[in-house]
Amino acid sequence: MNNLTSLQQRIITGIAMLALVALIGWIDNFFVMWAFLGTIYIFAFYEAMKLFKLTSASAYFWAVLLWALAYIYPNPDDLFFLVAIIFAGSIAYFHNFDKRLLLPFLYPVSGILFFLILYQDFGIIAMLWLLVTVAVTDTGAYFVGKAIGKTKFSDTSPNKTLEGVFGGIVIAMILGTMMGLSIVPFWTAFLVTLVTSVSSIFGDLFESYLKREAGVKDSGDILPGHGGILDRIDGYLFAAPMMVIALRSLI
Repeated sequence: MNNLTSLQQRIITGIAMLALVALIGWIDNFFVMWAFLGTIYIFAFYEAMKLFKLTSASAYFWAVLLWALAYIYPNPDDLFFLVAIIFAGSIAYFHNFDKRLLLPFLYPVSGILFFLILYQDFGIIAMLWLLVTVAVTDTGAYFVGKAIGKTKFSDTSPNKTLEGVFGGIVIAMILGTMMGLSIVPFWTAFLVTLVTSVSSIFGDLFESYLKREAGVKDSGDILPGHGGILDRIDGYLFAAPMMVIALRSLI
């Protein structure tokens, strides 16, 4: 791919990712979904460790063990609290324990665990609903911002405009709500889509903040033309937990 332009690389990689996601969705099998998300999880964890400037090999052991437990444990969201208790105990017992090692378990581990929970509790249609809502929010914000954007949304992400953000949310509300109607009533679909869309904006903003703090343009380079795994799933890492919480509270 080195001879291709950045745009060509981006298009080819994007098509390949869409095809892979479509295949996983078509198979619709828990083990396959767990393995697919697990692959994303490991690369995202590696990128987060770099962003947080952490080098502990033991953190990878705990990360892998946590994902293995998520396959057999009926409530994967409980596992984060298990990790938190283990880390708190380690901090109390080992006085020189690096407290920052908890950070990659907050981000991105907790978010990816909620991907699995969403699939486990609400099925493949809910996953598709999440994907559509976040993707349309991001794409809509980009194009609306390009067309009419004038007001800066946040210093953290100077290219993002307030008009673009609102435009992306409105477009996502229309398409996302339509998608959600296949599993929940209208007002539930509307509220869940709203919460999910807004959360994705701040998920994207948070990763931008981490990259600015780390002094890097992208979280990695595994995806030609797109950067790293975190660059592609940043919005989902906030949106997935919020969608699960909203669905649990409304249905």
